[in-house]
This record gives sequence, structure tokens and C-alpha cells, in this order.
Amino acid sequence: MSADSNGPRARNAEHPAKKAPAAGLCLVLLAAMLPGQEPASPGSAKPAPAKAAPGSPETSQFPLWHPRRPASEAEHQVVRWGPRGLPSPGYVFRAAKVLPITMPPIEDGVVVTRNGRIEAIGPAKTVPIPDGYELVDCGDSILLPGLVDLHCHMAGASFDLNDTVHATNPEFRTLDLVGMEHDQIRAARAGGISTVLYLPGSGSNMGGFGTLTKTWAPTAEQALVRFPGSLKIAQAGNPERGSGDLGTDMMGMSEGIRMTLLDGKRYWEQHEAWQQGRGEKPKFDPTLELLRGLFRHEFPVSVHTQIYQVVLETLRLLRLELGLWTVVVHGEFDAYRLSGNALEAGMPIAAGPRNYHFDRTTSKFLGLAQVWHDGGKYYAWRDPVPGVGRDGIGINTDSPVVPEEQLPVQAAIAVRLGLPHEVALRALTINPARFAGIDHRVGSLEVGKDADFGIWSGDPIDPRSHVRTMVISGQICYRRSAQRPVW
Repeated sequence: MSADSNGPRARNAEHPAKKAPAAGLCLVLLAAMLPGQEPASPGSAKPAPAKAAPGSPETSQFPLWHPRRPASEAEHQVVRWGPRGLPSPGYVFRAAKVLPITMPPIEDGVVVTRNGRIEAIGPAKTVPIPDGYELVDCGDSILLPGLVDLHCHMAGASFDLNDTVHATNPEFRTLDLVGMEHDQIRAARAGGISTVLYLPGSGSNMGGFGTLTKTWAPTAEQALVRFPGSLKIAQAGNPERGSGDLGTDMMGMSEGIRMTLLDGKRYWEQHEAWQQGRGEKPKFDPTLELLRGLFRHEFPVSVHTQIYQVVLETLRLLRLELGLWTVVVHGEFDAYRLSGNALEAGMPIAAGPRNYHFDRTTSKFLGLAQVWHDGGKYYAWRDPVPGVGRDGIGINTDSPVVPEEQLPVQAAIAVRLGLPHEVALRALTINPARFAGIDHRVGSLEVGKDADFGIWSGDPIDPRSHVRTMVISGQICYRRSAQRPVW
């Protein structure tokens, strides 16, 4: 392998101050709809979960909601998991600093890998080099997990996808389009990104099923993490059209989404009844079969949803009415005012690609990741709203809207606008992995997890830093050319 190679319409999002009390009432009513919860004011906060004891697995501080999710990969009935343990040499990577993300940083640390997985991690002075393993001295580099992006449209070489045959297309999927060798995915792994959720577009209300894939492997089949990665839904904005039986307004589009998902729910319920001996097996329906996995919480619905009113409808329809594992993959403009309800509902936010919002009520620019994270008291609102906190926020690119390799730059903008640095690192790694249900494989450096990591020249959230070496599934798949200028 050669050096330096890679193996709408606009709408006003603000609310006049005179409407603020009504908005606050909506928040109270939504909180009252949550199963098993007493009605709560917008300012009510959940007690913080107990912290894990030193040395024990980290406990997420965000109550991600997917109560029917199978406990293990073997218990999934609908999804297809990709292979693990792919053949790779034995390596010992030694770096000036190792950032496991879910554990404290390790100065002068090593990561031992073989056959695609991490075998050991710790200080160099305490972790021996096994016989037959190659030592890779990374010098003054920082080693951290491969970055994870939950909103990607460039894991395939074709960019002319037609996902607007119908308003809702549950029969569409990206699995067949994944490719490892084209310019945009090469740039992604050179930028430190190891896992992406390759989604259909947002030209229709239900674009189909996305694929969780690595950005490098010998074949697309070996790169697979999980299919479906999610069901893609888009509400308002991009899917709006000037024709169709339901019109172009949000009410009509929401009803079309509901009708398709209710068909899927009935199909799932018939299967559940048959498996429990309470009826006949339903006739196989290829347009509804994958929706069974959605209602079994084998994977989430990821929603292109932006302004306050539209995110409110996402929360009400998909999470509260239909009971789906729901992840917001835009959450822009003034939608951050729903952070308390997102926390209460266990609906995480992968924010972007827009990283800022101009609040006309205060004439201030706000960092969207920061206000989702912190919450706050908003203009003319009686009570403060809690934020989604450290483990409820992710960052995405919507690539190629923002080039995939600029995912760390998105995090740098978020930090510049107020998001804590530690939270930004988590928003690129373990948080999106948890949102997608793949944190047992990727998102942090832990024994048994996939050997996916980038070796950086410096802080990855500093735009002056770059990836020196990229490792995916235990294979060195990118090395930066020594002749390439640093700046």
C-alpha cells in the first residue's frame, strides 16, 4: 500500500414571545404522555444515576429508551450483524497518550490488537509485548477510538439514489450500495472516521433502511456492522412536494408516516402472536418484514427533523405514540428548547450539520450542541429546561453536506460555541455508538471491542491536528505521507 493512500425551503424557526406559555403547556402535556411518569413541569429534572465504581463498566447518564431491545446479537430475529474477528496481525501500538473515552487517559499507553479486536490496553510499563507481535511506536501521538457518524450519505460510490418513488419507501435499502474504494470514503478514513450510518436521503418521508458500516475492509460484506442500521424518516422541509394525496403540510406528511408504520406494527403484532402460539403465521410481506425489527427495538428510527414544531411531532408521533427507539439526526434551529422532553423520553440528539442558531429573541448566536447539552431558561419561559447532558448529545455531518472527514471540525465548532471538550470527544465516539446500539463493538477502547482507532498528531478537536495512521478491524488501512505538508 503506497504512502498517503487509503486501502427547502426556509421557514421561520422562532416563536413570538406571546406564544411561549402555550409552548410551555405543550411540554407539560408531552411529559404527561410518558408511560409510567407523573406530569412534570419543563424545569423538572431526573435524578442523576449512580456513578460506576472505579474499574467497573461505565454507566451511561442518559436514559436511552429501547425497552424491547434484545439482550444479545444472537437474540435478534430481523437484523443482520456483520462479522467480527477478521484476520489481522498481532500489533502493540504505543503512543504518548491513549484516550479510551470510557476510562481515564493513559499516558505512555499501549493497545494490543490481533484478529480485529483489542486484546489489552494500559500503561506501557505494565502491559507486556506478546511474542510474535509487532511493536508500532507512535511517538508523541494521541491514540483514540475511530469516530462514529450517524448521518452519512457517502458510503457508496453512487450519489444518484432515487428514494422518492413513494412518500414512504420501507422497501428501500442502502445495503447493496456500500463500497470501500471511492474518493469520499477514502477521505473519511483519512479523517479518523471508522464507522458510519449510511442513510437514504431525505427526499421522501420514509427513505428506507440505512446500513452501519466500517469505512474500510477488504470487502463491503466484511465492513458490515449491522443491517438495518436504522429506518430513515424525514419530517417537513426536504420531503415537501407540490403534489400527492396528502399535500405538502406537516399534518399530511405525519399521517402518511403513521399509516405506513401502523401497517408495520400490525405485521409485527401478528408475528409476535404466532410465535407465542396465539394465531397463524402472517403471510410474508417484503415491504413490512424489516419493520418487525423496528418494533422489536432491534434498531432505531433516525429522524431528519429540525425546527421546534417538527421535533415536537417526532417526539409525539414516533417516540410517544408508536413507541419507537428514536434518534434525532438533525435537531437544528430552535429545537433545542425541547431538550428536557428529549431527556425525559430517552430520545438522544445527534446534532448537525448546522452547529449554530441565531436566537432572535436575545440577538445571540447559540452553539446547538451546547444548548442541547446544557438546557436553560428561555425567553418568556417560566421554568428552566434540563439538558440532555454528557451522554445524550452526538455530532454528525450529513455528509456530503459537510464532508465526512470534517466531522472533527464539527466538534471543534461545537467546543468553540460552548460544548465542553470532554463531551465533544464522547459525541464523536461512544455516544453515537450507544445511540445506534453498537457500543459493545465500537466507540471506545476496551478489551474485546473492535480494534478501530486513529493515531493523531495532536488533539483531534484542534483543526490543526491530523491523522497519522488509521487502524480499522486491526488492519493499518491508512498512513499519512511523510512528504505531505503539516499545514
